[in-house]
Amino acid sequence: MNKEFIKETIDTIVFVLVALIIIRFFVCEVRWIPSASMKPTLIEGDRVFVERFSRFYQTPQRGDIMVFYPPETKLKKNPFAVLARLTGLFCKDTAFIKRVIGLPGEKIEIKQNPDGAFDVLINDKAIQEPYIMNRFEYPMCSETMFCGPMVLGEDEYFMMGDNRGHSADSRYWGVLNKKRFIGRAKILFWPFTRIHYFEKKEYN
Repeated sequence: MNKEFIKETIDTIVFVLVALIIIRFFVCEVRWIPSASMKPTLIEGDRVFVERFSRFYQTPQRGDIMVFYPPETKLKKNPFAVLARLTGLFCKDTAFIKRVIGLPGEKIEIKQNPDGAFDVLINDKAIQEPYIMNRFEYPMCSETMFCGPMVLGEDEYFMMGDNRGHSADSRYWGVLNKKRFIGRAKILFWPFTRIHYFEKKEYN
């Protein structure tokens, strides 16, 4: 094996890695949906394009579907772990996909109505949530859960799955710092029968 061949091989590998890093960090990446926590919006096996460039100039808004590292995921900082996150190769860091519900500075509370249905209150006003699975299928809030009333701090977000009865979200692990966001889900592209573009909406 001659030196020229080795050099070309190394150059090719470096080029591919740099290209992957640039695309994943600045542009977009593909994510696979592993659970039912976002039903009916997303179901197991769906594939979505997650754009990443808007985070450089825009903060997440209510209703956005975001991919992020939850607080319980300890992000290692050794070179191999960082390279794995940047390229997506052999990355073992757990990422979630949920919807932004509460924004920095807002008061949030989850409350059950007399008819048994649940509402999310933002600044004491129930928001409209046409995307959720079922307003009646909520776990009862306990002392160990984060159901409010609580005021979100600077750079803190409250994340929830659309399938409220089966979602490990901010009710269980608390608020999310904006530093943990990876990107915004923009297009459901697989399977073809479910192709969908997630429009930018804010739910009040």
